[in-house]
Amino acid sequence: MRRILVLWLAALACAGDGAGLGPEGNPLGTTTGCEDAVCLSRDVQPLFTLNCAYAGCHAGTQPQQGMNLSEGVAYANIVDEPSAELPGMRRVRPSQPDSSYLVHKVQNTHSLVGGVGDRMPLGGTPLTATEIGRIRSWILLGAKNN
Repeated sequence: MRRILVLWLAALACAGDGAGLGPEGNPLGTTTGCEDAVCLSRDVQPLFTLNCAYAGCHAGTQPQQGMNLSEGVAYANIVDEPSAELPGMRRVRPSQPDSSYLVHKVQNTHSLVGGVGDRMPLGGTPLTATEIGRIRSWILLGAKNN
C-alpha cells in the first residue's frame, strides 16, 4: 500500500499544477520525457494513430507506400526517408516542414511540389489547422524521436 501511495504522489508531482497544457489545452503527458513544446509521442503520434495507422492504410505488414505510422515504428518510417510518391523529397525533413512531403500531403499542397495522389488522410476528415500546426512544429523543432 505504501508503495502505491509513493507512486501516486510521484505521478501527481510530475503532473504539476495544470499549467503545462498541450496545443489544445489538454494536459501534457507525464511519461514521455519530452521537454519540447511539441513531441512525437505526446502530440504527433496520437494524430497518426487516430487518422492514419490502421489496417489498409499506414499500418500492418504492408502499409500504403511502405509507410507505417504505427506507434513505435513511425519515426523510422518517416524521418529522413524518401517519399515513395516523390523520391526527391523526404517524408519528414527535420527542421524543414515546407520540405517535408508528409506536411504537403496533409495540407493538400503536394501537387504544388510535384507530388501525386490525394490529400491525407484518404477518405477521412482532413486534419485541422491546429493538428497540422502540431506536425509542422514538431518538424521545425528537429523532428526528434521523443
